[in-house]
Amino acid sequence: MYEATFHIRGDVAYEDATAGRDVDIELWCNDHCDLLHVRGDTNGAVVEEVSAAVGVEDTIERGDEQIIITSECLRPHTEQNVEGYLERHDCLLLPPLRYENGGKLVRVLTLDPENLTRFYQDIQDSFHVTVRSKREIDSVTQDRPLLSVDTLIPELSDRQEEAVVSAWEEGYYAIPRETTTEELATALDIDRRTFEEHLRIAENKLVGTLVEQLFA
Repeated sequence: MYEATFHIRGDVAYEDATAGRDVDIELWCNDHCDLLHVRGDTNGAVVEEVSAAVGVEDTIERGDEQIIITSECLRPHTEQNVEGYLERHDCLLLPPLRYENGGKLVRVLTLDPENLTRFYQDIQDSFHVTVRSKREIDSVTQDRPLLSVDTLIPELSDRQEEAVVSAWEEGYYAIPRETTTEELATALDIDRRTFEEHLRIAENKLVGTLVEQLFA
């Protein structure tokens, strides 16, 4: 069995909600509505754009995370859907869809690697597509189909990754610490508070994912 992850951009509403923002959205489709897990949206901008596209039935907020239940499913409101291309080339979608950086991350499974190639070639006519990863897999689990080292590492934005890597390399996590957030921010030519926000979100994602895997 083969798995590939594609970043696909096609001007879909949920994609637009993440464009230019340090935010990501996970979508779980329920046919009649969508359940969205939003991380990083602190100003309500995502809720506003989702509401304009398909309506919002309810929201639950916790810190910088939100759960949004939409009034309708997004799929009927889009002219071209990824699912049609997947069906055409005998590929399976691994939920959830993940929206970030003005596009969506699509994880695809198939038994024949040529199906992934044909899917990629076909969908490029309508979308801007980048291949993030491609690999062969030989095991599955009941709860998490692709439990591996890759799944233990959450998706970080470029700024979040830059912040945590810089902190590690410069000794911020050493005991005792060898640098400060002020010095790290200066080296990256950004405001200290902005740097600390990127670092805090990255740490929250990394630790949260680790705890989920250890104690799920």
